[in-house]
Amino acid sequence: MRQYMIDEISFLERDNLDSYLKRTLKPGGLDGVFFLNVPSDLLGPEQQGHTECGPFYFTVVLEQNAIRFELLVRSASTMHCSCIAQATPAQRQFVLDFADRMLSEEMIQA
Repeated sequence: MRQYMIDEISFLERDNLDSYLKRTLKPGGLDGVFFLNVPSDLLGPEQQGHTECGPFYFTVVLEQNAIRFELLVRSASTMHCSCIAQATPAQRQFVLDFADRMLSEEMIQA
């Protein structure tokens, strides 16, 4: 799977990231897993046509020493559909911008 990963985060940086993610994203079903919703204006043509599969999101996983941003657009209502796809260039940039903003706001040096 394609993903963007930031590693070598310290214990304190991890706590800051955890707090930030809890304030800004929807929590997933597992500890350290969060959902970053894809804005409707960034949905691809097939995703726009599959309104019943929405909302669409990226998974963010906060680990012990790293944070991962998956670059797969997932569906909140189904696991197998043609609208689940790798991020488009605009969607990928959205994820990277979110990560950069988070790191900047939380003053993460990793």
